[in-house]
Amino acid sequence: MRALRAVCAGAAESETRLSDVAGALRIAPRSATEVVDVLESRGLVERSPSSRDRRAVVVRPTAEGLRVQEALERHRAEQSAAFLGALSPQERDTLARLLRKVLDD
Repeated sequence: MRALRAVCAGAAESETRLSDVAGALRIAPRSATEVVDVLESRGLVERSPSSRDRRAVVVRPTAEGLRVQEALERHRAEQSAAFLGALSPQERDTLARLLRKVLDD
């Protein structure tokens, strides 16, 4: 559900285009179209014209998409807390920083 997360995150900041979804997923724009098609068929996102560029189409989460994303985030947080419960807050911060460094490289 990384695609839904990308659409929801983009909706909060600005308009999310298919190219934004492709970039977040590190896939080709054509593949992002297929991913968004699936999300749209499940009622989680909708396409609409951009308010900034008449030629562009943007993707926005539906109310159901936002509900599903919030549920996923809660579940992810619960699982992380259970999995990382043995670490102190400082150790969690250190682990997060190290993982970001590895992923960025």
